[in-house]
Amino acid sequence: MDWLLRSISFIFHPIIMPVLGTLFYFSKSPRYIPDEIIGAKLVSLSILTILLPILIYFLLKTLGKTHSIYLKTPKERIIPLVINSIIILLILLRVLPSNQIIELYYFFIGILISTLICLVLAIFKFKASIHMIAISGLFMFAVGISLHFGKNINGSLALIALIAGAIATSRLHLKAHTSVELVFGVFIGLLPQLLVFSYWL
Repeated sequence: MDWLLRSISFIFHPIIMPVLGTLFYFSKSPRYIPDEIIGAKLVSLSILTILLPILIYFLLKTLGKTHSIYLKTPKERIIPLVINSIIILLILLRVLPSNQIIELYYFFIGILISTLICLVLAIFKFKASIHMIAISGLFMFAVGISLHFGKNINGSLALIALIAGAIATSRLHLKAHTSVELVFGVFIGLLPQLLVFSYWL
């Protein structure tokens, strides 16, 4: 059981959630989008939100600025969150501008807001759960997609909710967070996505 719960935290690491959200959008959107456009967006996002942060993590680890991929202390989080905010801004300006795929543009606006809130809390030495921020943001975006396109995706929503529960259980089991930090993470993930609904729903 310990191995399983550790695996859940690793498999559903926050770093993959932006790409998962993008894949979810492309799989549910009824709009015709050429395969080459989808491929280009996914490759660009994978490089910027997965590969680049991993490389930056190893650089920070080499420099002694961080000690774990899970960023266990508030101090460890500050530099990665600043860098992540810059990466998301780059994505909004170059990869997903508002005049192309508006749903994904505002999905990443929500991610940026959540990241900045998490950064402010880290500066004040509060460690909200980034795992819960990421999965909760994905869940609310999926709700928005369901409402936006009028599609019944209750099965997908139930699966995401189940994964969120498993992640929360994993983080508590590993003593990575308190229940309060998990609850803060849920709200920091949900609310920004909910707030931007009015711009694209």
